[in-house]
Amino acid sequence: MNIESIGTWAGSVYKALDSTDTHVLGIKCIKKMTKLKKGEIMAALGWLGREGKITVANSDEDIIVMLV
Repeated sequence: MNIESIGTWAGSVYKALDSTDTHVLGIKCIKKMTKLKKGEIMAALGWLGREGKITVANSDEDIIVMLV
């Protein structure tokens, strides 16, 4: 894992979120859409969160990610 990889993963996650009408997805759906592993998704979310591009909420069954 390196910074370049995390940036690429963040781009994939951002594109997945942006491709939906509501700009909201759960981690499970992001995993299916991007084919990334959970650890890669979490690193990507950290990147996007640090940039202020997402908000994250917990539900009973999944973690919900929303574009800002």
